[in-house]
Amino acid sequence: MSDTREEDLRNLLKMTTGLLAQCHFADAGTPVDLAVSGGPDSLGLLLLALEAGLVITVHHVDHHARATSGADGDYVEGICQQLNVGFLRHDVVVEPGGNFEARARSVRRASMPSGVLTGHTMDDLAETVLLNMLRGAGLDGLSPMVNDVTKPLRDVRRRALHELVAESPYVAVHDETNESPAFRRNRVRHELMTMLDDVAGRDVVPILARQAALLFDERTWLDELARDDAAVTLEDADCRVLRTWPRARLRRWLRARLRAPDLGDGSHPPSADDVERAIDVVVGDVVAMELSGGRRLSRRDQHLSLQ
Repeated sequence: MSDTREEDLRNLLKMTTGLLAQCHFADAGTPVDLAVSGGPDSLGLLLLALEAGLVITVHHVDHHARATSGADGDYVEGICQQLNVGFLRHDVVVEPGGNFEARARSVRRASMPSGVLTGHTMDDLAETVLLNMLRGAGLDGLSPMVNDVTKPLRDVRRRALHELVAESPYVAVHDETNESPAFRRNRVRHELMTMLDDVAGRDVVPILARQAALLFDERTWLDELARDDAAVTLEDADCRVLRTWPRARLRRWLRARLRAPDLGDGSHPPSADDVERAIDVVVGDVVAMELSGGRRLSRRDQHLSLQ
């Protein structure tokens, strides 16, 4: 082996060891499923999971949204063969149209096993905070990915992960849609984050991540305070009792009771507008209201019904 090659391997091992200390993987020998698109984030996830000694099955989802997507799957499969890890390809179809990112995410999650690990980094966490803020999210939306076991790289910076992949023998797949300003996340990543760094005069990603962690602690404490409330079902609740609750307590209870299912994505809380109109039903201003998703909340004899 040449001196240059040996030095490259030493550098790669040093980088991997440093990043592993920031990861949240299970113990060595644990079977795990990884979502690997072939991009630098997911490829970095695969390399780190291997170094952590996990027993890996790679899942690759082909949305058929790009002409080169089939070749991406072939490439990832080839890497898995070289690394001697399991590989499963999932072919899905996402119809073109509005909100493509969200619909593709739902279909992607539905096609893979529950608990699959993804290569989301601290930078993704910060971007998600901003995206959720633009939608008007509450505590849950402003503290995403914190303590999420499916996001083992949530404390790893994207640049460090990409540098690891660049030092490895593998070349990451380039997805040109990640540069398109047609997608809101790309504009947050390439425009808004740069502007915030400039305004703050510093790297804002760690600041947003730290803020998310603090808010996660706050929301965990609120959940503990509301433990008894969680046992109260929508149908069993007495509106005369609910009306005595502080509005913040009632709002949090309704957000949990009115979550809507979403394909492959578990469930989502109702919008702030839905919650406020649901409060109108509870306090007696109206006897019924329409919720998003074709649902109807009504009150009869001081009890609620969701249809």
